[in-house]
Amino acid sequence: MSRPPSAFFRGAREMSPALSLLLLLPFLVVLFIAFLLPVGVLLHESLFVPAATLEHYARVFDEPVYLRVLWRTIRIAALVTAICLVLGYPLAVAMARARGVALLLLAACVMLPLWTSVLVRTYAWTVLMRRNGLINDLLIGLGFTDAPVRLLYTEGAVVVAMAHVLLPFMVLPLWTALRAIPTDYARAAAILGARPLRSFVEVTLPLSLPGVASGSLMVFLLALGFFVTPALVGGPQQMMIATLISQQVRELLNWPFAGALVGCLLLLTLVLVAFFNRAMRLDRFVASS
Repeated sequence: MSRPPSAFFRGAREMSPALSLLLLLPFLVVLFIAFLLPVGVLLHESLFVPAATLEHYARVFDEPVYLRVLWRTIRIAALVTAICLVLGYPLAVAMARARGVALLLLAACVMLPLWTSVLVRTYAWTVLMRRNGLINDLLIGLGFTDAPVRLLYTEGAVVVAMAHVLLPFMVLPLWTALRAIPTDYARAAAILGARPLRSFVEVTLPLSLPGVASGSLMVFLLALGFFVTPALVGGPQQMMIATLISQQVRELLNWPFAGALVGCLLLLTLVLVAFFNRAMRLDRFVASS
């Protein structure tokens, strides 16, 4: 018996555009209410309050303090991305090669931080890096210093704490890309005389670039908008652009200028996504992975 034709369902593996749109509708509504509408309101105020003007955007580039905050944000995000890549790649390789209990333990080490509040993880770093914290006690006990070293409220503290928080977002895409590489490739390279290092450089690394690109982009963009960790670990001296936007909104009530900062951050994000999409061919990498 043949099934009656349906305008929404065409087969077991195919859905009509109408049904696809219907399934996406709740997500699109949430996206509009939680992201597009607030950002649109801020951008409108930055351009049309008190009148149609670009003075708020000009202020961002005219006053050196805001350019320093923007540059510090980009620099810290780049450092965090590099650290996460250096630390996350070996871990992802180990996870891709592990089996059974070893894989479960490694996956638990990566996933458990995601189940813990960012605030709790950040506060743990403040406890470790304060003047009488564990790190200073260890440095003094080992004889590296005679007095406590200033660790908190420095750029290094912000980079380390953010790298710890964002590391899982680098490991998971890398693990997915490495797990998709057939093990026969490495064995074939060994049969042809390639040493392990050359096999990794010429076979494994190029095939894992989809994970490198997606993980780096995810970590970098998340780091650009990080708020809690820089505010607690870095303090006012290491202010990033998300903290500056919050200050303009909550303390100074300068919504138009906050909207201009949001517009600059949004433009920077779009430029970076376009750069990754063009230079790393991110669309093709994601599709292949």
